[in-house]
Amino acid sequence: MVSFLFKGGVLVIPIALCSVVALAVFLERWIFFARIRKNDDGLVEALSDLNRGQQAPGAVELSRHSRSPLGRLLTEVLSVRGCEESTRQAAIRDAYARESRNLASRLQLLATIGNISPLLGLLGTITGMIKAFMVIQQTGGKVDAAALAGGIWEAMLTTALGLAVALPVMMAHSYLVSRAEDQEAYLKHGMVRFLKESAGR
Repeated sequence: MVSFLFKGGVLVIPIALCSVVALAVFLERWIFFARIRKNDDGLVEALSDLNRGQQAPGAVELSRHSRSPLGRLLTEVLSVRGCEESTRQAAIRDAYARESRNLASRLQLLATIGNISPLLGLLGTITGMIKAFMVIQQTGGKVDAAALAGGIWEAMLTTALGLAVALPVMMAHSYLVSRAEDQEAYLKHGMVRFLKESAGR
């Protein structure tokens, strides 16, 4: 199988590397998102209870040890409670933007791989076709049709590989973008709910 794939030429190597990197990114992000909800379960309620009970140090400790985007955001909210309103809002906005960027981390890399994989395949096909036509020119047009057909299918193999990598990568990218957007909405909802409950205590 490996020898068959490498008949597509040297550009099979970067296409294969793209597939490996894409798989690693997808698995890392999938595990990342799976852990977030587990670490966030009941966090807002627990923090609100501690806050209502005037146990601010306990609330900060709980949010810090949750190891989740919402936990880090609420840690920032709790840490600026005594500051001026403008300072609090700026700090919260900055923390929210930082966590949003973290949620979308590496997704652009996945999109880039999905875009360049078919282009690498197309480049491999074009270079292979150029070589085939160079052979035709060198032989004065007297070339075995079977040999020419073999060279052409080997050249087109890279396009097939590029598309085979790009299609699942783009599907994975769309799935992870959806998860990131859901988590961002959850992050905003949790922050607003905590602020309301803290203000109403």
